[in-house]
Amino acid sequence: MQQHNDYRALEARYYMPAFSRDIMIVRGKGSRVWDAEGKEYLDCVAGIAVCSTGHCHPAVTKAICEQAKRLIHCSNLYYVPGQAELAQKLVERTEMAKAFFSNSGAEASDGALKLARVRTGRKKFVAFTHGFHGRTIGSLAVTHKPGIREPFEPLGMARTFVEYGDAEGLRKAVDSDTAGVIVEPIQGEAGVIIPPDSFFGDIREICDRTGALMIVDEVQTGMGRTGKWLAIQHTGVIPDIITLAKGIASGFPMGALLAREGLEFKKSEHGSTFAGGPLACAAALATLQVIEEILPSISGKGERFRTNLSKYNPRVRGLMIGMTVGDRCGAVQKQCAERGLLVNCAADGNLRLVPPLIISDEEIDQACTIIREELG
Repeated sequence: MQQHNDYRALEARYYMPAFSRDIMIVRGKGSRVWDAEGKEYLDCVAGIAVCSTGHCHPAVTKAICEQAKRLIHCSNLYYVPGQAELAQKLVERTEMAKAFFSNSGAEASDGALKLARVRTGRKKFVAFTHGFHGRTIGSLAVTHKPGIREPFEPLGMARTFVEYGDAEGLRKAVDSDTAGVIVEPIQGEAGVIIPPDSFFGDIREICDRTGALMIVDEVQTGMGRTGKWLAIQHTGVIPDIITLAKGIASGFPMGALLAREGLEFKKSEHGSTFAGGPLACAAALATLQVIEEILPSISGKGERFRTNLSKYNPRVRGLMIGMTVGDRCGAVQKQCAERGLLVNCAADGNLRLVPPLIISDEEIDQACTIIREELG
């Protein structure tokens, strides 16, 4: 498709101004992308942890193209090619029992909240400060950041926010009316905040005692991002419900909801026209195969980032890296881009790196050199 020469003016005229952006990415390969002016960048954002296998991985693009020649859509009125096979593979890797697909992480969060309410018969939820679960009405209700939540209240969801990592506060907040506790194993939008692993054992104990369901949001942390299929697997805790998206299909829009034995939607309780379609399932199956092959290397790559950036006390788990740089964060992000490196300034002055899982050692060293020189 030919790109309109004056895309900035065209967008200003016709597209709602919901985003702040200054470059157009038109091509990608591996860990690198190119903008509309032909400039090359090493991409340590990866579509915000989405392009797990890198940009246009040959196995993923082949799977999408071959499926597109056979069938693009048929709806969930019928059995969908690849859907059951993908559900099986995800269940096997997550220690869950059943899967349901969605088109995004926010939809997966909504599905998790619905499932918790319908199966427990309860209405209340507990979530955590600085947590992010999506921007739909349901997922936004349990998303903490006031700036994106408060303009849309009331959201019709009874919920309480507890300080992230505060087990005692959680014990006080969860009671016999609580349907679920929703938590990220690492808070990504907050800037890669990693609590003690013991915190998740506390959540499990509190949920078991009260009958609330433990919902773990792995939208950003899942699919090998932290060196295991799920970040919660580092803790030894098994939740009741897991949500996935972002890296699940290498950039093709998709999400998933997984639940333990005895938790599932019954006929007509939930649904979606597009979710888990043939193209999405083909992309996800190919993505899983690639991640399976590279999963053993991810922890080592994370440690290479940690060593290279040790001066700045990085928070690292696999290929989720966060550093607190304060008010300079936005300027550092811009300066890195000028030098051909894409990084992301998350909340509270935290620099976030979530590169493709296929990033090479040489590319890690290149990225870290630029960051060190910009941070000084």
